[in-house]
Amino acid sequence: MGKLVKKIVKTIKVDLDKCNGCRACEIACAAFHAKPKYSSFNPARARIRVVIDERNDEWVAIRATDYTKAGCDGRRTYTINGKEYSECSFCGTICPTRDLFYDPDSGLPLKCDLCEDEKEPLCVQICSRNALTYEEKEVEVEAEAEEQVKPAEMETSLKSLVDKYGLNKLQNTLTRISKRS
Repeated sequence: MGKLVKKIVKTIKVDLDKCNGCRACEIACAAFHAKPKYSSFNPARARIRVVIDERNDEWVAIRATDYTKAGCDGRRTYTINGKEYSECSFCGTICPTRDLFYDPDSGLPLKCDLCEDEKEPLCVQICSRNALTYEEKEVEVEAEAEEQVKPAEMETSLKSLVDKYGLNKLQNTLTRISKRS
């Protein structure tokens, strides 16, 4: 067993009873991540999206998590407080079975970074109904396990770039970047 280290786990919780599908969270996220920052408000660039099913009175904000090349085969419906939610309502995985969380220009996956340089993610700050809440918890993890996570995340990101642009183009870009720095 490795040495235990303390780590801060950050998350956004969604109160399904408070969300009314206003999509202000999408606009704030898209604006924050625009280049230059706040120069556009295209919700297609948001890393949080509201799954909407008006017939079922369903409004669920989900944020982009990890990228996967394959869609899942474990589709389920969820019933919460007597209300049935559709099969992808709570999934933030970026997968080929739906259009969510891909940059509309490059086609690259968009992963939520919790607005890294902000005290609290903008989607939480803008939510007037307090349907979104931000939490930080301190947990203890094995030092080795923590180190193993980061290379896996990097590998996933690089695989998505290889899938999109091809290995040669990615290598050429990395070579060009390394020469500049």
